[in-house]
Amino acid sequence: MSRVGKKPISIPSGVSVTLGADNVEVKGPKGALKTPVPGGISLRQDAGVLHIERAGDEFAALHGLVRALVANSVKGVTEGFSQQMDVVGVGYKAEVKGQTLLFSLGYSHPVEFDLPKGIDCKIEKVQKQIPQYQVTLTLTGIDKQELGQVAAKLNRLRKPDAYKGKGIRYADRVLRLKAGKTGGKGGKK
Repeated sequence: MSRVGKKPISIPSGVSVTLGADNVEVKGPKGALKTPVPGGISLRQDAGVLHIERAGDEFAALHGLVRALVANSVKGVTEGFSQQMDVVGVGYKAEVKGQTLLFSLGYSHPVEFDLPKGIDCKIEKVQKQIPQYQVTLTLTGIDKQELGQVAAKLNRLRKPDAYKGKGIRYADRVLRLKAGKTGGKGGKK
């Protein structure tokens, strides 16, 4: 039995859940999300609690997955999700113009990134670090999967350098820097 799949999902007040034949629609104060439900998995709603059940052991892999996706939908329409990204590097800049992010990332041209509908971005702080500058972006949205995809695309615009750490990186992940060349061993004679 799936430990994740067995856990019931409590539905907060102000959130309505509509069970369909092959999907679940969750509506809340921040918006509405639809989550597909594969065959062999059924949902049951009892007095503010949602239970996920499976038809047999062959659907064990989907049991916990569907529960996690529906729980993320419930959390998304009530609280929302956020992801912080750091833009680190001398001369690296970020600017928000409507639904477009404009970056200066050390290339010969500015980089434009269009945010999808439902994802918002704020530039929270500009902080001077020695010897680099840092800009922190905060991405917010109700769909956890879409938010993660946007963050991954931003990270790919300029991956963090392994030696100096310059680039666009996740704020909550530790970046281990490599040591550069040392002058003591193996140098010229």
